Amino acid sequence: MYGWEVGGLDHFQYLLLMACCLLITLPLEFVFSARVYRRAAGLAFAIIPVVIIFSVWDIVGILRDHWSYSSRFTTGWKLIFGMPIEELVFFVVVPICGLLTYEAVGFVLGLLRRRSTVDEAGPHA
Repeated sequence: MYGWEVGGLDHFQYLLLMACCLLITLPLEFVFSARVYRRAAGLAFAIIPVVIIFSVWDIVGILRDHWSYSSRFTTGWKLIFGMPIEELVFFVVVPICGLLTYEAVGFVLGLLRRRSTVDEAGPHA
């Protein structure tokens, strides 16, 4: 046995993990003004190439038997050429989480830069 039980939801662990990733990074949109979801065109422009390139990469790997996916932790729902739906979800979720994190870090660094500039100018500036 490997892994951990999720109350009979083993086949959904991969999807549940992706949902948790989105939930954990969602506050970055609002707390740190990441504005990832609010810029849908930019988000699509960032995600579509990732989905295409890595889906092709994944399909080639599957067809050549370079890797496989656990039927225990995936739903068994397959896309073209046997790619699990979870992989497509992964290729969408991970870039979103990365963009949210990147934008939030940029926001915080911008605040720190402005604060540093004000501190250097002194109280009489």
